[in-house]
Amino acid sequence: MGLIFFDDGRMTRGVYDAASLSANPQEAGEGISRLLAPVVPHDALSLMGTDPVSGPLLGGFSFCHGYEPALVRALVVHRDVEGDPHRPVGRTGAIEAGEQPDSGDMDRLLAEHGAGSQLRLLLADARGVWGVLRLLRSAGGRPFGEEDARRAVRLRPALVEALRRYGTSGPLCPEPDVPALRPGVVVVGADHRVKAVSPQARAWHDQWSTGSGQAIPPWVSDLFFAGLSLAARADAPKAAAPGSGVRGVGTHGAESSAPLVCLPPAVCGRWLTCQAEPLDADGTGDVAVVVQGATADLVVPSFCARYGLTARERDVVAELREGAAVKQIARRLGVSPYTVNDHLKAVFRKTGAYGRDDLITALTR
Repeated sequence: MGLIFFDDGRMTRGVYDAASLSANPQEAGEGISRLLAPVVPHDALSLMGTDPVSGPLLGGFSFCHGYEPALVRALVVHRDVEGDPHRPVGRTGAIEAGEQPDSGDMDRLLAEHGAGSQLRLLLADARGVWGVLRLLRSAGGRPFGEEDARRAVRLRPALVEALRRYGTSGPLCPEPDVPALRPGVVVVGADHRVKAVSPQARAWHDQWSTGSGQAIPPWVSDLFFAGLSLAARADAPKAAAPGSGVRGVGTHGAESSAPLVCLPPAVCGRWLTCQAEPLDADGTGDVAVVVQGATADLVVPSFCARYGLTARERDVVAELREGAAVKQIARRLGVSPYTVNDHLKAVFRKTGAYGRDDLITALTR
């Protein structure tokens, strides 16, 4: 089977338009599936956008077509069966003669849900991990082969760019009529299911579900919180080890035992952070997830990554959010005020901010 040649730019625009213009994630998933089917035929599709700082395990938004919720839950809860999450591409399920299966456990999980073969593609570039593509074929169908894997890899640049563009497609700052909300808490039980939601967290969820104009099914948000709780449980033993001096490494690189995901404005019309913390030392009990608006210390790494800010531009943003004037920033960074202004112009151009007040509002509300 020969390679299919396509225009990366046209594919990027098609995927972005399907994601941005559809009434809900399911319709978006169906549209994306139609675009990708001529390149890699499949029966179901899952395209998950991740926080570029958090890595491939924690998704911020997703588009599905054909994946049953029960199978998606199984993949979240038993994510270890897929092997190394940073592996560029992998195939599981019934495979071609003479090959060794990537995971027997994954074969069994797929079979339990009536699926035959899955292809997983990590969507990453030099700036970070932007998402994960999963394609599924039903039991009894032709399994994914090496040629399918090569074709999927060919899709990576277009999908990475589409996810990057989608992540910055929302408003930089909340609309004036969008109310400011206090932090809320979601409690996830040991069975990986949401067991309690505070009124403020429910208000955040309602804004999350309507802020982008796309209705999000309850099971999708429940699995998002389950994924965060699993990450917190995985970090808990490291944090609790006596004498280790390790509190756990948070997903944004800071020393922390609290995995964090920053959701961009495309999801709910404003920057939103969700941070998970086990309620016991070993992580076997409940996990609390704090849901709140933009807090500069938490959101700046993801903000800078999504908008492609350089290291020096990030330094300027960090100083700016502390309220420093241009001359103060220049003195602290050892550059001229003219250079600081040049960096600010670049930041405003990349983010679409009208000025420093607009930028600070985006990072603090």
